[in-house]
Amino acid sequence: MKKYMLDDKFCPVAKTLEVINTPWKILIVYKLINGTLRFNQIKREIPNISEKMLSVSLKELESQKIINRDEIHNGPLRVEYKLSQIGNDLIPIISAVTKFGNKNFKPTEKIA
Repeated sequence: MKKYMLDDKFCPVAKTLEVINTPWKILIVYKLINGTLRFNQIKREIPNISEKMLSVSLKELESQKIINRDEIHNGPLRVEYKLSQIGNDLIPIISAVTKFGNKNFKPTEKIA
């Protein structure tokens, strides 16, 4: 079976899951919903992600056109990340996942 195919037909769900295929990518998109962040700010917001995984995830999200990477050249080079227009289209999905989590899980509950 080819990628993104379901019963020999293109499957938009499979394609979307390929784009946001790790919890880290979903969390990065979630954190960028409120606006532009720099690498270290994202790292502080998601403390359990390693710097390497964050770097790889950001590069993948950029290549998938989910986020934009902007270099600021005022003084020392600064890099900022923000959701692209395509990334903004994920906001309702992330909001639905947030609503589901708030409704079905307690803040201190661990999931197996």
